[in-house]
Amino acid sequence: MQPCRAVIRLDAIRGNAALLRAKAAGAKLCAVVKADAYGHGGAMVCQALAGVADCFAVALVEEGVRLRLAGISADILVLVPPLSIEEAVRAALYGLTVSVGDGQDIALVSRALAGRGLTVRVHLQVNTGMNRFGFEEAPFAALCGEGLPPCMRAEGVYSHFYAPHDAAVTREQFSRFCAFRARAEQAFGRLTAHIAATGGVLAAEGYCLDLVRPGIGLYGYAPQGFARGGLRPAMRVYAQVAANRIYRGGGMGYRSLRPRGDALAVVRCGYADGFFRRGRLCMDAAVEESPRKKYERVCVLSDADECARACGTISYEVLVRAAARAERVYVNG
Repeated sequence: MQPCRAVIRLDAIRGNAALLRAKAAGAKLCAVVKADAYGHGGAMVCQALAGVADCFAVALVEEGVRLRLAGISADILVLVPPLSIEEAVRAALYGLTVSVGDGQDIALVSRALAGRGLTVRVHLQVNTGMNRFGFEEAPFAALCGEGLPPCMRAEGVYSHFYAPHDAAVTREQFSRFCAFRARAEQAFGRLTAHIAATGGVLAAEGYCLDLVRPGIGLYGYAPQGFARGGLRPAMRVYAQVAANRIYRGGGMGYRSLRPRGDALAVVRCGYADGFFRRGRLCMDAAVEESPRKKYERVCVLSDADECARACGTISYEVLVRAAARAERVYVNG
């Protein structure tokens, strides 16, 4: 069975990163490559961004380990705190920077590294309104008074805008973050402060601080409420026509529908390839109302925003699903 083919333009990813960096008012750029770079291939994207990105961010320790094994030597921030002793040890062994968002995170990392002669760099997560990860104000004040265990070195403090398109909400979050930052730097000295992802970069230059963490923007899309501007989508997905036929009655795929014409093409992509089960989609095939040559390649995804609107979701989900079973082909230009 032939896989779909995801054609990924590395020049578009580099160009998007450069555009976002230019908007970031001198801040360092941390390229978010979690979920295998939103389906684009983590190691290849990191290599393509050499000289453009200063560092990278992933969600999971294992994602960071895979990048290290692929030869990526730049700093890698893990956004989800370690969930086990093993994860914390692997993060330290592979030189990853971990996030801690409450006292239990700190206790787990401390237990994991005790007696092993290992140290780890940490970024302190603070909750400014998203309520996902991060210290609340009182526990954070206690941490700043007590300090970190000797095996942990604070290098950064960060949060995340949950609605960067809402100016009032974002201003309020930013104000809270500045208070957290001031307290943290009184306790730990100068830290790398960051709160802006793609939406924060596009919202206002003043939110960019020391470092920005663009994710979706690298791949050519903007979050809700923002125009793409000069961002260019980097991925197209193609599939082959596996059969063609003349309609002579019955349904179309699993649906009891009659086509508008009589020429049908069966395209070798389905919901097992990450596409949404809407209309005439099967697990491994889709029926299209058009005359096509057998074995012809057709584009099944060119714009994740358009696909997301049709399927009632967001471009992020479309991208991480679309290359699930695809052969990736990388091009420049």
